[in-house]
Amino acid sequence: MTPPDWPQKPAILDRRSVAKSRLFHVESLDLRFSNGAERTFERLTGSDSGAVMIVAMPDPEHVLLIREYAAGFEDYVLTLPKGLVDPGEDIITAANRELMEECGFGAHSIEPLVELSLAPNYMRHRMQVLLATDLYPKRLPGDEPEPLIVETHALFELPALLAREDFHEARAIAALFIARDKLLEREAEGPLRW
Repeated sequence: MTPPDWPQKPAILDRRSVAKSRLFHVESLDLRFSNGAERTFERLTGSDSGAVMIVAMPDPEHVLLIREYAAGFEDYVLTLPKGLVDPGEDIITAANRELMEECGFGAHSIEPLVELSLAPNYMRHRMQVLLATDLYPKRLPGDEPEPLIVETHALFELPALLAREDFHEARAIAALFIARDKLLEREAEGPLRW
C-alpha cells in the first residue's frame, strides 16, 4: 500500500519493444506523471523467474567466491556464485543447483537473506540473496564456457576484499555485508556452528 503523502504512480500510456537479443529485452515506456508531465523511459526487462546469489560458507569464518570472466569489463572479476531460477524451481533449489554448478558444493542449509535490485530506474531485475551453510562436496555440470576458479576468503575481513581491484560488484558487496551482519547478530546469541 502506498502511503498517502507519496505521489500517484505514473500512468503507462504506451509500451513498446525496442530491441531483443538472447539475453536482453529493451522496452520503451511512455509515461504520464500525476502533475501532467510526460516522459519516455527505456528499461531492460528482467527474467520473470528471478535470480539467486549465494553467500556460501564452508565454515563460520569463510565464504566461497568465484572468479569468472565479466564481458562488461572485458576482464576476470571476483564475485559470489549466482544464476537464474529455472522454470519450476524455487529459490532454495536454484541456489543449491547454482552452488553445485559453480563451486562444486551443495548445502544442507539454505536460507533467504534479502532481495536486491540493480539500477531500478533502468532495469526490472531482482536477485534473491541466500546464505548457504553446512556444505558438502557435490558437482553438477553448469553452462559456463570454462571452469570457474573458486576461492575462499574470510568473511569478517571485508575491507581487504574491497581494496582489491577485481572485487567490485555492488550486489556481491551488499550480500556479504548483509550476511556478515546476520551472522554477527546470531553470534551475539551464541557461538556459530554448522
